[in-house]
Amino acid sequence: MTSERARAHTLRLILGDQLNPLHSWFARTDPNVVYVLMEVRQETDYVLHHAQKILAIFAAMRDFARHLREAGHRVRYVAIDNASNRQNITQNLAALMAHYGARELDYQQPDEWRVSEVLGAWSASQAFSVREADSEHFYTTRDEVAKFFAPRKNWLMETFYRHMRQRHGVLVDESGAPAGGRWNFDHDNRKSWPGTPPLPPDARPEHDHRALWETVCQAGVRSFGNPQADHFRWPLNRTQALAWLDHFIQHTLPNFGAYEDTMSAGNPRLFHSQLSFALNTKMLHPDELVRQAQAAYETGRAPLAAVEGFIRQILGWREYVRGVYWAHMPGYETRNALAHTRPLPTWFWTGKTTMRCMRDAIGNSLDNAYAHHIQRLMVIGNFALLAGLDPAEVHRWYLGVYIDAFEWVELPNTVGMSQFADGGLLGTKPYAGSASYIDRMSDYCRGCSYDRKQKTGDRACPFNALYWDFFARHQPQLKDNRRLAMVYQRWRDMPEDAQTALREHAALTLTRLDEL
Repeated sequence: MTSERARAHTLRLILGDQLNPLHSWFARTDPNVVYVLMEVRQETDYVLHHAQKILAIFAAMRDFARHLREAGHRVRYVAIDNASNRQNITQNLAALMAHYGARELDYQQPDEWRVSEVLGAWSASQAFSVREADSEHFYTTRDEVAKFFAPRKNWLMETFYRHMRQRHGVLVDESGAPAGGRWNFDHDNRKSWPGTPPLPPDARPEHDHRALWETVCQAGVRSFGNPQADHFRWPLNRTQALAWLDHFIQHTLPNFGAYEDTMSAGNPRLFHSQLSFALNTKMLHPDELVRQAQAAYETGRAPLAAVEGFIRQILGWREYVRGVYWAHMPGYETRNALAHTRPLPTWFWTGKTTMRCMRDAIGNSLDNAYAHHIQRLMVIGNFALLAGLDPAEVHRWYLGVYIDAFEWVELPNTVGMSQFADGGLLGTKPYAGSASYIDRMSDYCRGCSYDRKQKTGDRACPFNALYWDFFARHQPQLKDNRRLAMVYQRWRDMPEDAQTALREHAALTLTRLDEL
């Protein structure tokens, strides 16, 4: 076995979201190449992270290092409590390049602008050769979406999605026409879940990470949320991720479409895949998910509406938001088109609110580092938008709390889609809803301390007055939006005293957000 102290010609950096054993780097072993993985405070501390997110990335990195060693590769793993760990990526790299006497450094293209800038600037000042490799993960390059829309007047995900379907031959016939005669089956995927069909079993692997969690805590890493260290339930390598993907295709995908927008108290998974952590850390390739889902439709194991809805999230939306991210960074993270500045209520960190929908969605997020997209968008994000919470604070909370949140995908979804802070670049209208939407798509309103039907008064659901107040106070920016014409017509049709009552109740609510 080659000594860890032996000289090496090349170091290759692997970041915590680059755990792809199929990357071409690993096609052959070379004793002159050392693969470097590191756990650093620079990455745990740039926002406050959920305990499970830290655990998952560190545990998956350690498992990946083990896999590489077993495959015959040289690996240098810098653990969070290593005495020589400088807790900084470039400082560690500089020390390791000197330690091994290496002449070349390779790294895969980072997905976050912050890390890309740090590595790029540092590399430019080094005497040794530095090369950036493709991560071999996405369908598109960083700038491909921007180039696609350059000759077009507007950026519309649907236009890009149809292009991707035709380009990659997904759910289209030989002429390029869509399967089933329609590109989008979203209208068929808005059912509420009455309790049947039964939920699929949770077949994810279970891990005991108490020792690792103790190490993380002793290293001084701050976090929040429940670590679930004694029964951790996320896939941590490609083998486990593939098994969970197979389980989803077989047991869950058939019902994914119909119930993808529904919510149910105490049932955080419903019919969602929970594959995004494995996907965003590159244990899985997006095309694997797309092809398996398409095969399920072609063999009659899943209906077209479910398969199309699932594929749209991966082949369309995921690639699209990445393109938006790279087209508008830096600066996208500070956008605040609606000038919202309120701090997050304290119960964002505890889940202790009497609003049943927020209690369930935030409580689930704190317990499991997870909430599905409608909980994120139409419950938590909806409330943040209506209450005028600072979008930068909302962004940092989302980035920290969710196990699958990496900035390239989280930031556009939060600042753009959820908070409309980019002024309509990503979404054509604000995603705002009153209690009636939440009641239609969930069972949250049953048994809630607030009354979904009341708009003012002590028991009125906070979403109702905040909904109308949001559109009233932002009327100058939003009144000409064609998709909001009906909203503003309803507002104009209200008696003046009703408008006044709603705005006064909203103003009172906004002074006591911590008490809701």
